[in-house]
Amino acid sequence: MIGAGQAGLSSAYFLRKHGLDFVVLDGNDGPGGAWRHRWPTLAFRDVHGLHELPGLPLGAVDENRRASDVVADYFDRYERAWDLDVIRPAPVSAVRRVDGGLLVESTAGNFPARAVISATGTWTRPFWPHYPGQSSFLGRQLHAADYVGPSEFAGRHVIVVGGGTTAVQLVLELSTVATTTWVTRRPPVFREPPFTEDLGRRAVAMVDRRVRAGLPPISVVGVTGLMRTPEIGAALANGILDRKPMFDHITPDGVVWPDGRFERADVILWSTGFRAALDHLAPLKLREPGGGVRMDGTRVVAEPRLHLVGYGPSASTIGANRAGRTAVREIRELLVPSAA
Repeated sequence: MIGAGQAGLSSAYFLRKHGLDFVVLDGNDGPGGAWRHRWPTLAFRDVHGLHELPGLPLGAVDENRRASDVVADYFDRYERAWDLDVIRPAPVSAVRRVDGGLLVESTAGNFPARAVISATGTWTRPFWPHYPGQSSFLGRQLHAADYVGPSEFAGRHVIVVGGGTTAVQLVLELSTVATTTWVTRRPPVFREPPFTEDLGRRAVAMVDRRVRAGLPPISVVGVTGLMRTPEIGAALANGILDRKPMFDHITPDGVVWPDGRFERADVILWSTGFRAALDHLAPLKLREPGGGVRMDGTRVVAEPRLHLVGYGPSASTIGANRAGRTAVREIRELLVPSAA
């Protein structure tokens, strides 16, 4: 098992439940997965959602606590409750085929395996788009993965790039101390809550079709839209979320749109998402011509002993739980044929 975030812990739970021998390797130096890296000013009340891990409720929490602390504490309790002896920090550098099995190479040593679940998520692969003139910008550029709070941007003008939930959260937070401009490639679609099951199924089906065809997974915001909470409704009404189309190029002191309009900027904050962290799987040569990994559920078609959990349609907290169960069931059938 590679990774001890939501997807990894869910998978480890089902491995434990079915009595399979396993090792969990995690690249972080403590529990929490990607959540431990969320910016300190993100309160738990503001997160998009956290589905409880199987077998242990989250319980009552202080909604005003840092999301990173709430989830790290929960994951820590979970590891101890199910006796999941996670080896960390143990970044994995490679997975290779050897002697009829697989070999997982990490900083904690090499581990032979008859099957591998990779649940490495996306946090370590922030996506930076490239625009003409980007290297000439004299202000600061950072990715949302490096954002630690609004205070350092007080009095600045910040251009926030990206159409997802994180970009919206950052615009709202930054607008309390700075002036902002929000730009996206496509006009955002805001939906009234709640998030319906039908909408969720459509989003999952869209991503599933792509990964079954060997294409890279994409963001599902285009299907689900952005939830119009009371806070977002107020921000739309007062102009804080006055979205602008994507600019054409970057100058040393700002950005320029195709019609020539210029806007000065002190900071460009790229909230442009992440890509799947799969570099450790490169020795297996899994990439399809379309750029993705062809999947059948959680199983990699080109390497049936390898399952990706938290990849593609299972890249959500509830999806990761279900995918962990599916992956372990298939692994059990592979290793113990009589269990089929």
